[in-house]
Amino acid sequence: MNAPAQIAVAPNAVVELSAPGGRTVRIGNALKLSVIAGPCQLESRQHALETARQLAEIADRLGVGLIYKTSFDKANRTSASAQRGIGLKEALPIFAEIRETVGLPVLTDVHEIDQCAAVAEAVDVLQIPAFLSRQTDLLVAAAQTGRAVNVKKGQFLAPWDMKNVISKVTGAGNPNVLACERGVSFGYNALVSDMRALPVLAEIGCPVVFDATHSVQQPGGQGTTSGGQREYVPVLARAAVAVGVACVFLETHPDPDHAPSDGPNMVPLGEFEALVANLLRFDAVAKGGAA
Repeated sequence: MNAPAQIAVAPNAVVELSAPGGRTVRIGNALKLSVIAGPCQLESRQHALETARQLAEIADRLGVGLIYKTSFDKANRTSASAQRGIGLKEALPIFAEIRETVGLPVLTDVHEIDQCAAVAEAVDVLQIPAFLSRQTDLLVAAAQTGRAVNVKKGQFLAPWDMKNVISKVTGAGNPNVLACERGVSFGYNALVSDMRALPVLAEIGCPVVFDATHSVQQPGGQGTTSGGQREYVPVLARAAVAVGVACVFLETHPDPDHAPSDGPNMVPLGEFEALVANLLRFDAVAKGGAA
């Protein structure tokens, strides 16, 4: 693999998130593993709050920093008839309530420049979807909110190509950026995760996130919906943590087989705690007991 070029990101940068409800999460390649978790799609206020509370309890038991993730709009669904979510207007007060009452930092996707400022009022991290990872104006608009930015690496990009993506965020004056690996297109309806990409991304300097659930997605694999192989999520997650990452991204749902999107690649909530506990053991070995 080619060595990544030098860009202006501080080595071993740390992104710190603090929800108004009290929890602080520090994300860094040399720090103890943190987790981004939640259902793919924001389904309702009750569903979001119940899931967030369960995840907060798990995080407290395991002593792990956790960021709650869910999407108000799934704009890149396989079919135009697929369910997309409750929309921005209804989602913003729910995000704010999760932060204030559950105390978890919140992450959600943005797809358009005009969404960034409004979403930043209610969440801690703006996520740039993989398909939009080269959209300069969107990256800059997200950066200019001052919120942390999690950039999903496009399925069409080499890991060293992310140096230019990250520099668009930092060049807009925002050092709080995460680089997220989520697999590379590998033939029809398939992705592959190259673990060599993780240290290459780390050379950029920003914290590296491994998206274990979207890495087992099969885009468009079920005709009008995407498929997935959730049985391989623990396999890839363990491998990534053993290599050494700052954070693992794990979409989870109480009943993924009946979720409106990405059910085949989400971790059942009942299995989530045991998986994260196992990953923390791998992380301790990989980092020599980082705290």
